[in-house]
Amino acid sequence: MKYSIKASSSSKNNASINIKQSKITFGITPETADTLANPAELFLGSFSACILKNVERFSILMNFEYEKAEIVVNATRLEKPPRMDEIIYELSVYSEDDSLNIDLLKKNIEKFGTIFNTVQSSCSIVGEIKKITK
Repeated sequence: MKYSIKASSSSKNNASINIKQSKITFGITPETADTLANPAELFLGSFSACILKNVERFSILMNFEYEKAEIVVNATRLEKPPRMDEIIYELSVYSEDDSLNIDLLKKNIEKFGTIFNTVQSSCSIVGEIKKITK
């Protein structure tokens, strides 16, 4: 598979990424640090999107139903050299389905996620998946 995106920025302003029919605006100046996502946050967003996409994918392959899934991701950035050192995630899957095997879901997400595996090759990832019932 091949992927292609287009991004642009304006000096002393913002930047954006165009992906298919989506436009994602992000900050590149100190003035937008509190209001727009920065590149590190977009990176973590991509990591999160990979995991959520795989929850949906494996709900079909593993034959379980879920109402929704939510993920919280925290990361530690090193200064020298600047890079992500550790990523910690907590995935909550809201489901009443007794056939949902959390351990197998975690194994599949961590084995077959494209972004997950790319990130894991360069930094530590620690994750937990919780099944939430009503």
